[in-house]
Amino acid sequence: TRGKASRESDVFSFGVVALEIACGRKAIESNMKEEQIYLVDWVLELHSIGEVLKASDPSLYGHFDEKEMETLMIVGLCCTHTDYLMRPTIRQVVQMLNFEAPLPILTQRGSVHNASFSSMASRTPAFANNQPLSSTSSSSVFTGSSQSTTTLEIITPTAANLHTY
Repeated sequence: TRGKASRESDVFSFGVVALEIACGRKAIESNMKEEQIYLVDWVLELHSIGEVLKASDPSLYGHFDEKEMETLMIVGLCCTHTDYLMRPTIRQVVQMLNFEAPLPILTQRGSVHNASFSSMASRTPAFANNQPLSSTSSSSVFTGSSQSTTTLEIITPTAANLHTY
């Protein structure tokens, strides 16, 4: 339902927050050209080219468990699916985060912001320099295979302040 809290909207919100934490970025951010950059679309695009870890928080300097980070990002993408019927339940989310359930296979599909994402990604210094940006969109699917023809220039983070335990 629109404008009312529901299980589906709670799952979506959880997914956005999970991606914000993993990436160290806001859900939606504007660059210097006043264009909006959507975190969910950006992470999905990186996932589709096999580079989802490139979206990890640059302040972590790569000091994190890669399997845990990838799992958190994929779960975040699943939770932000544009079709609320395709989102996992919170129980499924917990099982995936605890490695008690397999992660779904994500594919890129159209999202509300997907058309503008492709053109923005190539022109946006924030993405290329891995500087803070943000987004609230969703474009993931539970079934299928990862495919993408879009390419991005991606620079890996060079510093970290989170310690692994």
